[in-house]
Amino acid sequence: MTKDESQPKLKASLGLLDGTMIVAGSMIGSGIFIVSADIIRNVGSSGWLIAVWLITGFMTLTAAVSYGELSAMFPKAGGQYVYLKEAYNKLIAFLYGWSFFAVIQTGTIAAVGVAFSKFTAYLIPSVSEDNILFSTMVGSYHFKLNAAQCVSIVLIILLTAINTRGVKTGKLIQNTFTLTKLASLFGLIIFGIIMIKGDVWHANWTNAWDIHKLNKDNSVAPYTVVAALGAIAGAMVGSIFSSDAWNNVTFIAGEMKNPQRNIGLSLFLGTLIVTVIYVSVNLVYTGVLPLHDIATAEKDRVAVSASQVIFGHIGTYVIAVMIMISTFGCNNGLILAGARVYYTMAKDGLFFKRTGTLNKNAVPSFGLWIQCLVACVLCLSGQYGDLLDMISLVVVIFYVLTIIGIYILRVKRPDADRPYKAFGYPVLPAIYVIMGITFCILLLAYKPEYSRGGLVIVLSGIPIYYITKYFSKDDEQIESPV
Repeated sequence: MTKDESQPKLKASLGLLDGTMIVAGSMIGSGIFIVSADIIRNVGSSGWLIAVWLITGFMTLTAAVSYGELSAMFPKAGGQYVYLKEAYNKLIAFLYGWSFFAVIQTGTIAAVGVAFSKFTAYLIPSVSEDNILFSTMVGSYHFKLNAAQCVSIVLIILLTAINTRGVKTGKLIQNTFTLTKLASLFGLIIFGIIMIKGDVWHANWTNAWDIHKLNKDNSVAPYTVVAALGAIAGAMVGSIFSSDAWNNVTFIAGEMKNPQRNIGLSLFLGTLIVTVIYVSVNLVYTGVLPLHDIATAEKDRVAVSASQVIFGHIGTYVIAVMIMISTFGCNNGLILAGARVYYTMAKDGLFFKRTGTLNKNAVPSFGLWIQCLVACVLCLSGQYGDLLDMISLVVVIFYVLTIIGIYILRVKRPDADRPYKAFGYPVLPAIYVIMGITFCILLLAYKPEYSRGGLVIVLSGIPIYYITKYFSKDDEQIESPV
């Protein structure tokens, strides 16, 4: 038996339900409960609020059914990293993996962890972000440590430790919490529909397609046609963040049963379920809250304001518990899936060598722990919110590149086995590419503060790639001298 044969292997122990729960569970975090306030401030009307969510949902579903072809062709751990490597080269794949490690996955884990602690504070006030535990000046930087950050770090460490015990343990938590939050969200939608106020609905849906900026003082500012397009792109930053992470199931392809079939189906079912929920929840918001109340919700917590109308005073606690369940399950899915990307990168010699090994439970535990470390640092830095603002542009750029990769691979490998072909090819993937590029251009033009930092993070990976390759080559020469 060779050394490689004696190493633990990834175990195929996840089925269609598990995959669908990872898609839905990773997508639904805290965004749907918060970001609609900023969307309304950007677009100023109910019609455009729903349109932003529908456009995002269409893009997500289109990308998901397109990814089905790639997941069937390359049913390996690593997902999008593998697709980019096969369609382009290792550099493009590394830049995605680097961005994923530096901010996309770790920053999302940090933000979702802090959201968990912020809403826990409704039940346990002592863990509030307002409870400053430590404060000091580090040069010109004022470092503050609050209780919410500590709770989020404990949550991330706990879920990381659980996931090092094997994929079955992580699967149990994922399925339990995702099914619970789906049931809770459907309950919110049903009770919200029952409690819709006719006068509020009529007021919100009169002139529903009049797009304008809605300020917190209830004043409005009209847009030119071009500025309106920029406002829609700016509004979509929140909806895209809330709809991201749907591709996490592709990272664990090595642990899926019948991945050629189940990954594509999981992507479609999970994104469809979440899109229906997101649009329905926003319809409820416009049925129980005036637009001004959505735009000016305290700390943008629209769901709390809506729940108080639907359930009365206890509504605050209902939503707090819902978000705690939602963010706990979301972070479990993010943590479980993320380390599989670093595992595959290490196998290509483009990441820490230890990340490419599995522990006795057949999971990449070293990858889990370094992911945990970076996410915890982002929690402590207090900069996770700024980092997440950068993600939307970067995420869409790599989604567009990946979907263009479908066309490239059809040319490069026309005879490759394709158990599933992209739905609506070549039209639907092309529509996504056009919409994605348009979004990126508008975001670069009208929200440069979001985009420049994201591009810097991506481009900083170029020298790191060549340094990594150089040292990887040295390792190979040491291990295999000529």
